[in-house]
Amino acid sequence: MTQKITIIGGGLAGSLAAIYMAKRGFEVNLFERRSDMRKAKAYQGRSINLALSTRGLHALEKIGLDKEILADAIPMYGRMMHSKTGELSYHPYGKSGQAINSVSRGRLNLKLIELADELPNINIYFNSKCIDVDVNKATATFELEDGSLKTITSDRILGTDGAFAASRGKLQTSERFNYSQHYLHVGYKELEIPAGENGKFLMEKNALHIWPRGSFMMIALPNPSGDFTCTLFMPYEVFESIKTKEDVTKFFNEEFADTVPMMPTLEEDYMKNPTSNLVTVRCYPWVKEDKLALAGDAAHAIVPFYGQGMNCSFEDIVVLDNMIEKYGDDWNTIFDEYQKERKPNADAIADLAVQNYYEMADKVGDKHFLHKKHIEHDLSELYPDKFKSQYELTTFSLSGYKYAWDQGQKNDVLLEKIIAEGAEEKMKDPAYMEQLWHIIA
Repeated sequence: MTQKITIIGGGLAGSLAAIYMAKRGFEVNLFERRSDMRKAKAYQGRSINLALSTRGLHALEKIGLDKEILADAIPMYGRMMHSKTGELSYHPYGKSGQAINSVSRGRLNLKLIELADELPNINIYFNSKCIDVDVNKATATFELEDGSLKTITSDRILGTDGAFAASRGKLQTSERFNYSQHYLHVGYKELEIPAGENGKFLMEKNALHIWPRGSFMMIALPNPSGDFTCTLFMPYEVFESIKTKEDVTKFFNEEFADTVPMMPTLEEDYMKNPTSNLVTVRCYPWVKEDKLALAGDAAHAIVPFYGQGMNCSFEDIVVLDNMIEKYGDDWNTIFDEYQKERKPNADAIADLAVQNYYEMADKVGDKHFLHKKHIEHDLSELYPDKFKSQYELTTFSLSGYKYAWDQGQKNDVLLEKIIAEGAEEKMKDPAYMEQLWHIIA
């Protein structure tokens, strides 16, 4: 008899999971609280762009969607720094040709929903808000658009309904369930740099733009239509101190003067768009016997500063699928091995993401830090088989995030030693480096 899987949450992770599970032959019921985005004039939800990199592409490749998504993505080969006085400095992300890809969250979710809807063993229910989960019976109850309730029974449930997941609610009140949420001291507000005449990009197209200002920063990601989605990250007290349109203009002229001529609707956008929160969610266990498993933000919401939130969530689904391949119909083992592999890696990328906020906002203006980054880049080019930066391991590989975190700490010791010995020129000598490789072994 065909096994039934209920998936709560039809966002990026949930729609991807539905496709993976359907391709395994399961009957999938996918519930999403929002309306059908295919019928809406515009994507209803967060519009912030996403950085699609190796892990996410690997997940999409396995369902044949990678090339279609990349066709409308913009590769970003490095960071373009904007100083307070308007000087530009460029730092490549990795080796020549390596790039992260700016993609539209809405378009990607739309494509996943369309692909899911093509599969005969997936039923999609929109406008369905999860209000209760009975983990022991593997039932979930939803409030439908007309106010009626629908309870569905399945063999198991996947909770992919985001950082404040209803699917996680019953686990949070169960015995020996660990849960924490930590809000970053900064919030964010979305703004826009529109396209110029004939869709012209007003800044470098193939870069992620950063305006680092110590305790706060702004970033901008390119869109295919020539505009940039800007996100301003600042402590809440700074947001609260800007009360009028005049305050907005004054603040931007002082801090981001080069952007003001490119943002004709700045005052209106700033006053209209909400200030949103940034939260890290950690919990464990992610599973309950063979009945329920959490994935994506429901298991591990992270802040966006490493561009890995979606990539990490997609990797959850790939690992879960690998466990099904490995353990067949033993769902207790499938779920347990899935959480054991993913939990340390999710914790590591959560830490890396917070670390990267301070790097992007502050350290990118520090001469010692930039010098170290320059040496790191040279080592990657000179010894590609022996040295990989933390960023490369995180963004351009399928190595575990925990490994990337640990290796980054070792790399830092090596880089500091080279600087302390004034040995930048000696790096080109393999004999000199042979004495140092043990540091990162």
